This record gives sequence, structure tokens and C-alpha cells, in this order.
Amino acid sequence: MTEELRTIQKELSKKLKKERYEHTIGVMYTAASLAMCYGCDIGKALTAGLLHDCGKFCSAKEQIRLCEKYRIKLTDSELAMPALIHAKLGAYLAGHEYGVTDPEILNAITYHTTGRPDMTLLEKIIYIADYMEPNRKEIPGLSEIRSMVFHDIDRAVYLSAQRTVRYLEDGGKAVDPMTVSTREFYRK
Repeated sequence: MTEELRTIQKELSKKLKKERYEHTIGVMYTAASLAMCYGCDIGKALTAGLLHDCGKFCSAKEQIRLCEKYRIKLTDSELAMPALIHAKLGAYLAGHEYGVTDPEILNAITYHTTGRPDMTLLEKIIYIADYMEPNRKEIPGLSEIRSMVFHDIDRAVYLSAQRTVRYLEDGGKAVDPMTVSTREFYRK
């Protein structure tokens, strides 16, 4: 890990709640493992994994206020599901507070909650690492995804999107259209 990443890690350890910080470290190392498996740039995976939730340091109401302040355009579904907002805010903060200029890393942060059709390898790695990192509580199908992801990341992305859609629908919650599009793209 670079000195720059160590500095960011120290800052995040002070800024994020303990559980969020532990999750972040889990995503970072899971992303690095997947990057090694699939031949993706490990430094990019570490950086995107470390910063993927940097926008979750405050309440959803404050995240919306910051998006307005920084002129980050939010969709109607993001406003209806405030848990999604931190992704765009996080990408902005990664670029403006933590000095990340690589668009691939910024996109991986942006799409880590919903995914998107035809993701880059790094985007898939951060999306699935967030879903399955070791600190996540056991949910139906998680062990299957964890065992499959090192052999077929596209199938793991599909199953995680499918389970997310089902979980939200079963709970009577709104489903972001991008998550549905992700599921449909990776269904094949």
C-alpha cells in the first residue's frame, strides 16, 4: 500500500463510524484479492475499495445538502432511496478531497451501489467486493456468491443484483432502475 493510501486510510478512520470503517477495510482487501485473481490493477482496486464509502460520513440529509452545494445531479430514484446518494458524493469527494483523478476509479465508486450494464472489470470488482466483504452479515445466497466470484465474476454480479432487486421488492421498497438494468445485462 502506498503512503498516499495510508494517509487516506488514517483520515477515513477518524471520519467514518467504526463499523463503516471496518466495512471499508474489508472492501479494500476483498477488492485487492479479486484484482489479483482477475489481473486488474491492484492499486486501483485498493484505492476504489478504500474510498467507495467516503461519502457516508454524514446523514442522508447532509449528503443531499452536499450534493446540492457541489452541484451533483441526483436522479429521482436516488432522492427516493437516499442510501444510494453516497456513491456519487463519494466519487466527488474522492476527486476533490482525496486527489483521485483516474476516471476508472471514480466510476467504480459511482456505480458500487447499483452497478451498471457493461461495467469495467474494476467496477465489477468494487460492486461485488462491497456486497460480499468478510464483515457482511450472512444473507441468503451470500456464501454461494463468495465461492463463485473467484471463478465467474459476471455470474456473481448477476446474482448479487438479482438478490438485491428481490430483497427490495419483497420489502415493498423502491428499486433503482440501474440495478434492474445491471441484473438484466448480466443475466446471460
